[in-house]
Amino acid sequence: MSSVRFRLNGVETEVGADPDRSLLDVLRGTLGMTGPHFGCGANECGACNVLVGDHAVAACDTPLWSVADKDVTTPEGLGNAQAPHPLQRAFIAEQALQCGYCVSGILISAAALLKRNPTPTSDDVKAALDRNLCRCGSHNRMVRAVLRAAAEMAAR
Repeated sequence: MSSVRFRLNGVETEVGADPDRSLLDVLRGTLGMTGPHFGCGANECGACNVLVGDHAVAACDTPLWSVADKDVTTPEGLGNAQAPHPLQRAFIAEQALQCGYCVSGILISAAALLKRNPTPTSDDVKAALDRNLCRCGSHNRMVRAVLRAAAEMAAR
């Protein structure tokens, strides 16, 4: 076992674990971050997405060693009940969540999109969320929510 250091939601973090262990397992099992969800375990559904730097990555197949000295943001790092991220507010306002299982990964994918493209089109949002699977049928509302958050962030 070795130690891996990274910044988790802005806080310097050091984890003593097998560096080949999945980031998702470490985040949920060791660090108590329940925002990223286990879905498929094969980088196919997006439920476990986290930001590594400015990119959404599937934590289920990302080895711990690969985030050494990097910034990792989970859904918990986007915002909280007292200070929600514009995406979180927009998803609530647009009623863009049903069961909620996929939403944490979708929020992360949307946050990555808005970091690289603060004024996305509807097609940009659809492309950014394409790898996130959702069975609840809230896709149109999710697209509207991301566009709403982008407009709010641009108005600041």
